[in-house]
Amino acid sequence: MKQGRVRSARWSRPLALAAVLGATLFGATAATAEPTVFATGLDNPRGLTFGPDGNLYVAEAGTGGDTSTIGMCPQVGPPIGPYTGGDTATVTRIAPDGSKSVAARGLPSATDAIGDIEGAADVAFVNGQLYVLTAGGGCSHGHADTPNGVFRVNADGSTTLVADLSAFLMSHPVANPSEDFEPDGTWYSMAVRDGALYVVNANQGNVEKVALDGTVSRILDGSARFGHVVPTAIASWNGRFFLGNLGVFPITPGAESLWKLTAGGHVSQVAGGLTTVLGVAVTKHGRIYALESMTMPGFPGPDQIGSGSVVQVKSDGSTVPVATGLSFPTDLAIGPDGALYVSNLGFGGGPGAGQIVKIPLG
Repeated sequence: MKQGRVRSARWSRPLALAAVLGATLFGATAATAEPTVFATGLDNPRGLTFGPDGNLYVAEAGTGGDTSTIGMCPQVGPPIGPYTGGDTATVTRIAPDGSKSVAARGLPSATDAIGDIEGAADVAFVNGQLYVLTAGGGCSHGHADTPNGVFRVNADGSTTLVADLSAFLMSHPVANPSEDFEPDGTWYSMAVRDGALYVVNANQGNVEKVALDGTVSRILDGSARFGHVVPTAIASWNGRFFLGNLGVFPITPGAESLWKLTAGGHVSQVAGGLTTVLGVAVTKHGRIYALESMTMPGFPGPDQIGSGSVVQVKSDGSTVPVATGLSFPTDLAIGPDGALYVSNLGFGGGPGAGQIVKIPLG
């Protein structure tokens, strides 16, 4: 266990400098590809996926809000809490030409005591139907009536709750809650397998199966197995999952891992030597890519601008650099064209600073 105050999938104060510099830092070495900007004007973009219509769908955490629930329920303790909430999170649809439209609106978003934002966390399709995972809901995040959960996105842009993950956490506590415990969790990533959704709670270290009828069942209590390693990214491939972790702050380069996880909860390491993993993507042929959000030692801040990278994880557990020069990226997906798409400036850049960048693969 690393020493000092730890924070689960949260960031330092908004970094206006990142919004200025992010688009200018891209570059390629002889060994890496050069990212190009695909879409701009996003509010803290997080998880993303391509739909059956060929469009890219992006979970935007939003801009938080100012509604307080102090006195109504237990709050997240300082310095992280208390939170205030608002309905500013969205799901955005991005066409192949980069034009945007709203797929879902009015989702819970929350601002913590130092200005960080949680909201819509990830998106996924099951049988052509779009679902969104939220991290900004629940009473501890300033939303007395809207929990964290999995929501179905309706044709008119409204959403319907499928699974109440806030309630599930209250009735199914993990073995070793973290120092920075959040009652409603910090849900981060979502994968699909056999018609069900699998979701990851970074704050408490658990992975849950969510059936489309709303039934929730625990696959892994990572707090019991690993302690507070902050699992974040999950991807499904060929009957198994790949699970990556952020780790705690201060960042120790090379300290994090990628694991293979079965639906029965068996875990084995695929690769070590990674840093702040926030995204995992697997091609149909089994080629694995991991997104490292920050790779410099220390804490999130100006020194981390341009330190984000994408690496390919080889079958022997070694890694090969694919792209560098990213600033606070938060997820990646493989497009129909075979390129990687990355949520860049996914935190810390301020309203409208987020972007999607495209990385060609050889």
